[in-house]
Amino acid sequence: MGDAQPAAGLPAEMDAWVVARPGPMDTHPLERVRLPVPVPAPGELLVRVEVCAVCRTDLHLAEGDLPPRRPRTVPGHEAVGRVAALGPGTTGPPPGARVGVAWLRSTCGECRYCRRGAENLCPSSTYTGWDADGGYAEYLTAPAAYVYPLPDDADATGLAPLLCAGIIGYRALLRADLPPGGRLGIYGFGASAHLTAQIAVAEGAAVHVMTRSAAARALAAELGAASVGGSADSPPEPLDAAILFAPVGDLVPVALDALDRGGTLAIAGIHLTDIPALDYERSLFQERTLRSVTANTRADGRRFLELAAVHRPRVTTTPYSFHEADRALRDLAADRVGGAAVLIMGSSPEPSSVI
Repeated sequence: MGDAQPAAGLPAEMDAWVVARPGPMDTHPLERVRLPVPVPAPGELLVRVEVCAVCRTDLHLAEGDLPPRRPRTVPGHEAVGRVAALGPGTTGPPPGARVGVAWLRSTCGECRYCRRGAENLCPSSTYTGWDADGGYAEYLTAPAAYVYPLPDDADATGLAPLLCAGIIGYRALLRADLPPGGRLGIYGFGASAHLTAQIAVAEGAAVHVMTRSAAARALAAELGAASVGGSADSPPEPLDAAILFAPVGDLVPVALDALDRGGTLAIAGIHLTDIPALDYERSLFQERTLRSVTANTRADGRRFLELAAVHRPRVTTTPYSFHEADRALRDLAADRVGGAAVLIMGSSPEPSSVI
């Protein structure tokens, strides 16, 4: 922003984490730094971050599975905070309003994908915590048209995972074409899956969860899963639809083989290990469908937040203080996080909580 200065009453600098050297978490790719408080451009808001959930996409960026798009980026795209200032000419939530800043940061609004309502496929789309600094910081900027108004009376820790884990899980559920009252298989049961499962159960589906974590299987049963099993186990009945949340390509044929005729498998992650060779007759024939999921539209986000307000899913979180961001990602890499990890600004939270 050149010589632009922070608004009156705001600090000149802030604490933040950046991806300094992408690599395995044991090489400490994150670095805690002091950065200037960003200045919102026209059309943007400056948001003071209250909490930021930790997403597996942040882990992929830190470890280099996602190539960095800019050096020393601040990760994080599930930020809940308060509007601190508006950029020149910006109309939007006023200072003090609570908003959520999510993964999708901007689209062109003019390409054929945007015009047909598929802005998640916009070639010019940008993303929070990848193309621009995100929520692992005390402040961040975001286009006013891409933030979500959030309730003042809800706990911020429970809201944060809804902004990506919830929204992308809902997008994956839509892509899986689950029929009303259908049988849904979920492979992997972390932050996104445990929210998606609850929405599906609330809407009348029979949900079968397959995951390697014993703790996750216990949580799935507690949240209403019709059955639970290991990640490569067969569900007790053929599936109408399935979602693969675990970034494990070896599970693609496993999930396809569990589908009934005409079933659909949606792959929810932005990164996936290699998929082994598929047996066409066993895994794809009889009109089984394999689909990817790419980001989400703002309409997806608004609809999911409406459903969450109605069904009030239980958001399981493991909170970390802001200075523990690197440990949170290490724990996520090692599957030591129950539900969603959440960074809490300016406090030392209890070891775990369920909201």
